Amino acid sequence: MLSIGDLSKRTGVKVPTIRYYEQMGLLAAATRSDGNQRRYERSDLDRLAFIRHARDLGLDISAIRELIALGSHPQQPCGDIDRIAAEHLSGVREKIAKLKKLEEELERIVSHCDGNHAIKDCYVIRSLSDHGLCEGEH
Repeated sequence: MLSIGDLSKRTGVKVPTIRYYEQMGLLAAATRSDGNQRRYERSDLDRLAFIRHARDLGLDISAIRELIALGSHPQQPCGDIDRIAAEHLSGVREKIAKLKKLEEELERIVSHCDGNHAIKDCYVIRSLSDHGLCEGEH
């Protein structure tokens, strides 16, 4: 059995976050010791490692909850799990595309600066004040 502190150290998940995952139903409520301390089993450690990795990959709580539910039926086809991962990948790609546009616009704005102008003539300030100076949507 592991204490919440041990579980935290072994997974890198902070104690308040572990409690939050319990409240959200992602992690089963811990058993309690005679002193009312939370006690966790190896399966809880494995589940928390899964949740941590999924969060690191950017999956939201609802997707993780669905993956956990689907994972409790190991003999079922994994089509729904693949769908969740594919949808998340699509969302990540959309964010990357938006970030690339943002990067291009910021590079363009910064390229107008040589650091020798007074702030009153600063292109960055003018661009931030007038969206019309941007080349496109970002």
